[in-house]
Amino acid sequence: MNKYKITSKVEKDNPWAIFVSNQSIGPPKMQTFENIDYTKDAPLAAQLFYLPFVKTVKIGHNEIHVERFDILEWDEVDSEVAQQIQDYLNDGGMVFKNAVKSKDPVSVYAESTPNPKAMKFVANIPLVEQMLEFKSAEQTTNVPLAEKLFEFDFVQEVFFDSNYISVHANIDWNLHFIEVREFIKDYLDSGNPVVTGPINPQQIVSLRHQTQLTEIEKEIVDILDNYVRPAVAADGGNIAFDTYNKKNKTLSLILQGACSGCPSSTYTLKMGIENMMKQMLPGKVKEVVAING
Repeated sequence: MNKYKITSKVEKDNPWAIFVSNQSIGPPKMQTFENIDYTKDAPLAAQLFYLPFVKTVKIGHNEIHVERFDILEWDEVDSEVAQQIQDYLNDGGMVFKNAVKSKDPVSVYAESTPNPKAMKFVANIPLVEQMLEFKSAEQTTNVPLAEKLFEFDFVQEVFFDSNYISVHANIDWNLHFIEVREFIKDYLDSGNPVVTGPINPQQIVSLRHQTQLTEIEKEIVDILDNYVRPAVAADGGNIAFDTYNKKNKTLSLILQGACSGCPSSTYTLKMGIENMMKQMLPGKVKEVVAING
């Protein structure tokens, strides 16, 4: 087998250096790694991140692009880095565990919500096709990620929407959000499924209380879907239709996700949703209440 030969290209004041191989080392499309967390399937990139000045690594067909932190110049170290890459390859070191990196790494970030008991964890991939709500571990059949989250002894409720999870816990989230975020990220990044089979209809938010709706109830649901849901989803929650009493014109709603138990939910209901319903459905809604407020 021909030996690898690595040469470097550097420019003064340019944070990027290019290391060129005399033979192919990777896929045609350049793969980017922003930190060592993303290098599970890229051992060469992982090796480069052990160098304290390395900020970003890109690997393509026969080139490795490395961005440095602004703590030194490339002409101080480029020959040593080229030699390290060359020795690594000639000693049989792997560039990728798979011929082509098939997916982008999963990222998860945490967002606080108006509810101090709820934290929102947002992923860069789709999680579920429909909103799901779990009040206990016993309800999590065929949703292993929810089941695993309940293994944290402080978790009380779990709510899924398309690309985020709201987790309820009676704790100081400042002390715990990192471990929950890292758990979710590692779970998803390992390719583990969120859902593995049929889900209990009672855990599917859209299937609850949606039997035979009257015309006014359909109008209410449309308003909730189009005007209320997008706003509260940004805070990790949902407000769903429960019942409408035509006689006393009272609309009952269910607070879910971060909205459940939120101290500001009363204000949202009265000053937001109740006023909206009165304006959009004049004479049809007199009061809005939450059955779990």
